[in-house]
Amino acid sequence: MNEKPTADEESIADRAFVHARLIDAPRERVFKAFSDPAHLARWWGPNGFTSTFHEFDLRPGGAWRFVMHGPDGANYPNESVFFEVVEPERIVFEHMSQHHFQLTITFEARGTKTLVGWRQVFDTEAERQRIAKFVVEANEQNLDRLAAEALNVA
Repeated sequence: MNEKPTADEESIADRAFVHARLIDAPRERVFKAFSDPAHLARWWGPNGFTSTFHEFDLRPGGAWRFVMHGPDGANYPNESVFFEVVEPERIVFEHMSQHHFQLTITFEARGTKTLVGWRQVFDTEAERQRIAKFVVEANEQNLDRLAAEALNVA
């Protein structure tokens, strides 16, 4: 059965990247892989990147400041603000440096596995198109790395 998209979904479709991944770990462990900065720093970012966290305040209004270190030696300062945190169901934040976007990550229990939803919405269709070649692959790599890190969560 095909459900018709809501008006909100239609209005952002041309500005969004949407990914999903079924991860072989319970929802609480997958959520902790994001909510625990020690785990998050190990997987956040595309392949070859590492991160140094300066602030991670996982609550509505809380800041997340860090530097991503690229495999080429370049540093990429990042700053985000959390809008919504519903443990262990959903995290929503606004990324305010380089590329401005809102990211919603959902964690849906599927038995002993977790369906992770990833919806990244940019300000304009032009901005989305400009970085699509990089972001689509980077988001998939992020989900690969999250799946691997979830196995290390106690």
